[in-house]
Amino acid sequence: MDSNLVVRALGALAHEARLTIFRTLVVAGPNGMAAGEIAQQVGLAPSSLSFHLKDLAHAGLVSARQGGRFVFYSANFDAMNSLIGFLTENCCAGAPCAASDPSNCCGDSA
Repeated sequence: MDSNLVVRALGALAHEARLTIFRTLVVAGPNGMAAGEIAQQVGLAPSSLSFHLKDLAHAGLVSARQGGRFVFYSANFDAMNSLIGFLTENCCAGAPCAASDPSNCCGDSA
């Protein structure tokens, strides 16, 4: 993973509201949630939510799709796994360990 993308992703997650939104979307799974439902769960006004979702999307951590009248947001599990992999690639002195294998996440296609 490119270090510029890592910095952008970590910067986006370094805000309490964005971290809460991202973790909410991770729990929701690959299908994601409608923006209004996210706003209710995290307790943010729609304008604030929109601002934070834009930041997370710019960092590549969430994606949006139109579903009828609603916009659904979902966590980008591939980006999340890449970030975790980047952060842990040299853990345990290079020996294989649980921290260096994010393949059990529901977003991984393997």
